[in-house]
Amino acid sequence: MTTSVRVYQRLVRADRSDQTPEEQRRTGAAGLRQIAANTLQSVGDEVVNAKTVLPWALTAVGAPAPFLALLVPVRESGSMLPQAAMSPVLQRSPRRRHFWLWGAAGQALATAGMACAVAALSGWAAGVTVVLFLAVFALARSLNSLAGKDVLGRTVPKGERGQINGISTLFAGAVAITLGLGIRILGGSDVSVHVLALLLAAAAVAWVLALIVFAGVREPEVEPVEPPAEGWVASSWQLLRDDGPFRRFVLARGLLLVSALAPPFVVTLAAQAGETGLSGLGPFVVAQGVAGLLGGRIFGRLADRSSQRLMTWAAGAATVLLVLFLLLHLGPASGGGAWLWLYPTTYLLLALAHTGVRVARKTYVVDMAGEERRTRYVAVSNTAIGVLLLVVGAVSGGLAVLGPVVALVFLAVLGGVGVAVARTLPDVSKR
Repeated sequence: MTTSVRVYQRLVRADRSDQTPEEQRRTGAAGLRQIAANTLQSVGDEVVNAKTVLPWALTAVGAPAPFLALLVPVRESGSMLPQAAMSPVLQRSPRRRHFWLWGAAGQALATAGMACAVAALSGWAAGVTVVLFLAVFALARSLNSLAGKDVLGRTVPKGERGQINGISTLFAGAVAITLGLGIRILGGSDVSVHVLALLLAAAAVAWVLALIVFAGVREPEVEPVEPPAEGWVASSWQLLRDDGPFRRFVLARGLLLVSALAPPFVVTLAAQAGETGLSGLGPFVVAQGVAGLLGGRIFGRLADRSSQRLMTWAAGAATVLLVLFLLLHLGPASGGGAWLWLYPTTYLLLALAHTGVRVARKTYVVDMAGEERRTRYVAVSNTAIGVLLLVVGAVSGGLAVLGPVVALVFLAVLGGVGVAVARTLPDVSKR
């Protein structure tokens, strides 16, 4: 047994009685490389974060407020919407690894461009340049999202994939905590533009290292799949119309956006209540890292047992948490200094629940799809979620004009419906 196999099998627990020593060797080598590459990618993600670092950077360089409002939609929807259109290109290729490499290279270049913009520009020029590079970043990321799940499905068997995602999340959480504390120590209460530019430059280097690591993954070659003749739009609609379990998964995933969209509103209420514990950049990054550190390994194993149950329970926890938070926030005892712990605690627990939902749905879509449908499942579901994200984000943002509490009530109701739909999904995990 090689060193890579021993290390991998200590990290990832599974029943390997049906695997030959050669299969275990190939899985161990590929699995370790994907854990390392995904962790390095997550390091970059903690810096190129549309909810924390990038808004902080644009504020520091004096970019107008409209550019801050564009960051999350461009980052999230931009990486999802193109995937259905890209899937025919991937399907024609017998190997998918090189698409991941191109995506990592694109993210490295885009992040380096953002670093230069933050260091050299200010005002409108900085805002326009950062948002444009973020759009390039999101487009490159869509390649990683598509190809990464395909390579994972081809190189790692069922029962181990959730742990790959979970361990990467755990390592990324540890890095995020270190990064957040470092920002707090180096920058004090005011993170300088130069520190932010250096962080973005370091994130670009992380993607270059991820590219080098992932290039060593040995992916089996399979027969190319000829995309449907009617085109990607018609074939995507046909898949959603005719494949009942897949359609329910997409619907459930869209309804479970509660854990992704609620945290910014909690932060807004914290600011209105006079809470300063989450006002700095460092504590935000630390909270996100703690969630990954606590939940990554556990949620990875739970996802391999039943990603459907984990998705349902994690989303249910986020919904119940929102209801309890609203009751306490609006209660007669709210507003006092003793209740200021409520906001950072809720933010952390929502991030923890979102970690569970994210690990579960990534594992679910890979496990439910056969070899011939995996690329289409990932692409169509992500494109559909990109559309739903814009719609739900627009509705919740519009309701936020009436106050963050109204937006949170809407998201809590949405989450409750999503839990009901997720319970109807078939269990596709290995028994």
